[in-house]
Amino acid sequence: MNQSFCVYNNVFQIGGSDISHPADCAVYLIDCGDLVLIDSGAGLSFDHLIKNIQTLGFNPEKLVAIIATHRHIDHIGALWQFREKYGVQIIAHELDTEGIEKGIRTAAQFYDIEYRPCQVDIELTGNNNMLKYGEYELNILHVPGHTAGGIAVYVDIGKRILFGQDIHGPYSLPGADKQKAKQSLQKLIDIQADILCEGHFGIYQPKEKVNEYINSYLGRL
Repeated sequence: MNQSFCVYNNVFQIGGSDISHPADCAVYLIDCGDLVLIDSGAGLSFDHLIKNIQTLGFNPEKLVAIIATHRHIDHIGALWQFREKYGVQIIAHELDTEGIEKGIRTAAQFYDIEYRPCQVDIELTGNNNMLKYGEYELNILHVPGHTAGGIAVYVDIGKRILFGQDIHGPYSLPGADKQKAKQSLQKLIDIQADILCEGHFGIYQPKEKVNEYINSYLGRL
């Protein structure tokens, strides 16, 4: 397994298939004074994620929120553990809330992992939301296509960092919509991010490589 690492300034990758568990999506931490996570992994690596947070020099007691980018188990499996142990707020778009709270269309069968439902504390609505933690404004975009309630997050910390997560799709699972995915991927190009933190396939920079990566999947739809 590789080590967790700093992506840029106060953004870190603490989880992923080669960092915490093969079933995990990329899990990112933003140090806003308090700590915010982007996704939680599949649920089999909670202790490893906590250890990675501590190894980076952070106190997991300062975790305040997890933004769940969509309802698939590799992104939400450990939500209940973080909420139960640290009292973090779980944030998701209303169109994927039912999946998270009731275990509907989580794709758990593809991973052969039992999903434990988790309450969502903050339901996002509409196409654009903003949450502020410390001095950082986390801009949240509704990007349906992979799932109905998919969201992406971007933050300006010296550079514009985009947590695009599953830009690669797939766009063939139940609940996916290729036409909406086209619009969503164009929306992500339009924000002109300097760094892309993808959900499974690494970190892309500078801006030209970010746009090239997103365009490569837009062109397949």
